[in-house]
Amino acid sequence: MVFLNLPLLVRARGPDEFWRKRRIFKLAAHYRSRTRNVYTFAIRSVHRALAYATKGRKLKKLDMAQLWTTRVEAGCQQYGVALDTFKEGLARSDILLNKKMLSDLAIWEPRSFEVLVNISRERAAVEGLPDIKRRSAFNQVYGLSNLKLD
Repeated sequence: MVFLNLPLLVRARGPDEFWRKRRIFKLAAHYRSRTRNVYTFAIRSVHRALAYATKGRKLKKLDMAQLWTTRVEAGCQQYGVALDTFKEGLARSDILLNKKMLSDLAIWEPRSFEVLVNISRERAAVEGLPDIKRRSAFNQVYGLSNLKLD
């Protein structure tokens, strides 16, 4: 497109503005009232929503990490080992599992988690790490295989 003077160049926004607005309106399509139909309101709401979405993704990661730590700590408490001692014992035994995997083992495979706790406890006892308690019979994991249904 050829512009013969500067005012025509400034006024001709053309397809670029249409597609820019269309992108904003597509993001605002599920909003209510004028935030859906009026561009100035829509762009304000969309920018705010995108900022919250960015914060939400970071908060989700923090929440999940906290949940995994809580689950592993509960599993360790069940077998009488502190979380720090458990992690240190695993690290010194060259067992490198992250929080998510340890959490999954604590929930879905308690026998495997118990083996890891025993390995960690033995390493901690050999190397003199603190916070090793004697395991109580009341804190055992009971599944359907342990129950006697006679």
